Amino acid sequence: MHFIDVVLPIPLEKTFTYVVSEKEASFLKTGMRVAVPFGKTKIYTALVYRVHQTLPETYVPKEIDQILDEAPIISEKQLKEWEWIASYYMCSLGEVFKAAVPSAFLLESETLILKNESFNIGEENSLADDEWLVYEALQHQSMLKVQEVSSIIDRKNILPVLKRLLEKNVIHLKEEVYEQYKPKLVRYIKLGNAYTSDEKLSELLASLSNRAHKQREVIMTLFSMEATTNKPIKVKDLEEKSGASSAVVKTLIEKNILEEYHLQQDRIQYEGDKVSSLKDLNEYQASALTKINNHFKTDEVVLLHGVTSSGKTEVYVKLIEKVINEGKQVLYLLPEIALTTQLIKRLQDYFGEKVSVYHSKYSVNERVEVWNNILKSVSKAQIVIGARSAVLLPFSNLGLVIVDEEHEVSFKQFDPAPRYHARDTAIVLASLHKAKTLLGTATPSIESFYNTKIGKYKLVEINRRYGNVLMPDIELTDIKEKHRKKRMTGHFSDRLIEAMQEAIEEGEQIILFQNRRGYAPILECNTCGHSPQCPNCDVSLTYHQYKNQLRCHYCGYAMAKQLACGACGSSELDTKGFGTEQIEAELKEIFPKLKIGRMDSDTTRGKYGYEKIITAFEQQEIDILVGTQMLTKGLDFRNVSLVGVMNADNLLNFPDFRAHERSFQLIQQVSGRAGRTKKRGKVIIQTYNPFHQVLQQASLNRYEELFTDQVNERRQFKYPPFTRIIKIVFKNKDYNKVNEASSWYAKALHTVFDSYTKTEILGPEFPPVSRIRNEYLKNIVIKVPQNQSTKQTKDALRKIDKTFNAIAAYRSVRIIYNVDAY
Repeated sequence: MHFIDVVLPIPLEKTFTYVVSEKEASFLKTGMRVAVPFGKTKIYTALVYRVHQTLPETYVPKEIDQILDEAPIISEKQLKEWEWIASYYMCSLGEVFKAAVPSAFLLESETLILKNESFNIGEENSLADDEWLVYEALQHQSMLKVQEVSSIIDRKNILPVLKRLLEKNVIHLKEEVYEQYKPKLVRYIKLGNAYTSDEKLSELLASLSNRAHKQREVIMTLFSMEATTNKPIKVKDLEEKSGASSAVVKTLIEKNILEEYHLQQDRIQYEGDKVSSLKDLNEYQASALTKINNHFKTDEVVLLHGVTSSGKTEVYVKLIEKVINEGKQVLYLLPEIALTTQLIKRLQDYFGEKVSVYHSKYSVNERVEVWNNILKSVSKAQIVIGARSAVLLPFSNLGLVIVDEEHEVSFKQFDPAPRYHARDTAIVLASLHKAKTLLGTATPSIESFYNTKIGKYKLVEINRRYGNVLMPDIELTDIKEKHRKKRMTGHFSDRLIEAMQEAIEEGEQIILFQNRRGYAPILECNTCGHSPQCPNCDVSLTYHQYKNQLRCHYCGYAMAKQLACGACGSSELDTKGFGTEQIEAELKEIFPKLKIGRMDSDTTRGKYGYEKIITAFEQQEIDILVGTQMLTKGLDFRNVSLVGVMNADNLLNFPDFRAHERSFQLIQQVSGRAGRTKKRGKVIIQTYNPFHQVLQQASLNRYEELFTDQVNERRQFKYPPFTRIIKIVFKNKDYNKVNEASSWYAKALHTVFDSYTKTEILGPEFPPVSRIRNEYLKNIVIKVPQNQSTKQTKDALRKIDKTFNAIAAYRSVRIIYNVDAY
C-alpha cells in the first residue's frame, strides 16, 4: 500500500496520512496539492509533504478525494523555509502554508443538495411548506447550492430544513471542490481561413463594397493593423480603430469572414516604453558599492547605513543589475505598500517587464499569476518587489535579497500566525539559496547595528546626501512655552506657521506628521468627565469627523457621534487630543486657498489609494500633505522643503522598551523627506520637552550616541539583543478563566526554568488594553539569555503546552506564542 503525509491549512501540529493507489503514488511529488476529506464532511486542500509506504499506527487512513496539480506549486527550498518559520516562531506548518499561498490555492468544498431518486412520491404530503419548496425546486434542477436553498425558502439558517429533509430521505448531500483561480482570456481576431488567398479576398472586398461599407472598413482596418504590428490583434483594438460597433464585428464572425480566438494573459502587464540606462553613481555611492561587493565575496549579510537621500536605491539598482545578468532572481522587500508604488516606477524604468509586484492590495487572481511566474522562473518575475508576505514566495534561483528600511516594525507579523519577522526570515531564505542579503536603512535597528559591532554582519556607510545636499536643519519648538505666551493657533505654533508661509511663498511643498488617525482620540463630557468606550474593547472610541462617527481602532466598532453625554445627559462635549483629520481641518482654516491632502489608513483603503495620493503630491496638485507614519518610510518627494512633527512627545512616552529607538527613527525618517534636491530642508519638531536626550540626538543626527545609550540600558535591564523575548498571550471571554489559566502556566514555567537556568519570567500581567473584541488578555514575558539554547526553551514550552491543553477547565483558553515579540 502507498500513503502520503499531507499538511492541512489549519493550526494543527501534525501532518495527516492518506492512502493512495500505486499509480497516484508514482505521480505525486512533495509540493503538489490534493483535495482530502477531513472531519465528518469537509474537504480541504492539502499539501503533499511525503510519499511513503508506512501505515499509521493510531488510525485507519482515508483515501484522497482528487489530485489538484500536475506539478508541485511549492519549491523544495521554500518548504524548508516554511519548516524553519514553523519551528522558530512556534506555530504549525499548516498556518505557514495558509498564510503563504494565495487564497485561490486553498480550495474548500461546497455542499451540494441533490434529490434522492428513491424517495416515494406518495409521501409528499408529509413535507412542511419550506421542505416542499426545496423538493419542488429539485424537480426542475438536478442540484442546488446552499445559497440557492437559502434564497428559495427566504431564510439564512437553512440547516434545520436540510436536516429534516435528510431524515425523510428526500435529499442527499455531496461535497464538491471548485477551482477559484480563473485565467484572464483576451479575445483576438484574424481573417477566416477561407479568405487567406488573394483571389477569395478580392471577391470578398468587392461584394462588401456594394452593400456593407462598415464591414469592409473593419476588414481594411484589420489589414492595416496587421501590416504595422506583428502582434495578434485584439477585438477591442479593432473596434476602436475602425470605429465600428461590436455588432458589425459579431456579424463578420458569424459569417466566418473573421475568426475569433482567445489567449491567456496576465492581469498585470508592463506597458512602458524602452528601459532607460542606469544612472552613474557619485564617489560615495561607488565606494559603498565596491565595499558591498567585496564583503559579499566572504560574508552573507551586509548592512548599508546611508543617511536619508544618500542614494541607496541607486546602489541597490547596480547590485540588482549584476545579479539578474547572472540569470538569478532578486527579492526586494519593503515595509509599506505605499513605498512600492514609487519604487515600481523607478525599477521599471531600468528593468522594464522583469519587475513583478506582490502584496495584499493585489487581487487573488493577480497574486496567483505572480506566484506562478516566480515558480517557473520566467523573465517577468526576475525582480520581485513586495511587502512582508513576499518572503514566502516560491523562489527557485534566488541571488540577492534586499531589505529596505530594515528597522521598520511593519516587517513583524503580529496577527494571525505565523508571527514571523520578514527581515530575519529573509536572511534565512537567502542562506537556503546561498544568496546574499543587503539590509538598507538610514536609522538601523539596535539589533542589526549591534550585529555589525560583533562581526555577524558587515557594515557599509554613506554619510553624505546625493548631490552634497546638506542634511535638514532640525529645530525643536517648545510648545509649553508657546501655550504660556499664547502663541498657538490650534495645534500650530507661531514658528511652524511662519516656516509654512515662507515655504508656500517659495512655491514649495510641506509634509506634516501626526502619528494618530481620526479627528480626536477622546470625546469627553465637560460636566461629568465621561467619554464613550468601545463595548467590545477596553479603549475609548476615536472621533472621526468626516463620517461624524466614533470608531474603535481595535475591533472596528462604530457609532454615530453622540449629541449629549451618555452618562449625565449634558450637551457640553469636547474633544481631547488630535489626529490627522483635526490637523487637516485646522489647516483649511489657516490656509483656505491651499490644497491639503491627508494620507492615513482611512484615505488609502482602495487598491490604488496610495498611488493616487502619492502621484497627486509628486505632481504638486497638493500643497500640504498631512499623514501618519506611512509618510516617513523612504518616500522621495523632490519639492518638499519643510517637514513639521506636530507632537513628538506621544512617541517618546510610549510604554515600550523600544520607544526611544523608534522615536529617533521616526523623527530622522520624516526629517529625511525634506530638502532632497539642492536647497537645504527645514524640520520643525513641536514638543513639550525640547531638552529630551533622544530629541537632541535626533536633531543633531547622532545615531552612534543613541546606540551607545540604548545598548547600555538594554544590557542592564536584559532586553534584546542581549536576550530573546518570547511573549505568551492568554485569551478568553471569561475573566476568571484567563486569570487561573495564566497563573497555572506561570507556575509551570517557574518549576521548569527556575531550577537550572537564568531565564527571567515576567507576569502574568494584564496589558494596557486588556480586553479586545470581548476577549480578556493576559501576558507572560520570557527573557531567554544569550548563552541559553532558544530551541531547548521552546521544547520546554511545547511540553508545558501539552499538559496545559490536557486540563479540561483550561481547554477553551487560547494561547498565542510570539517569538521576538517586540
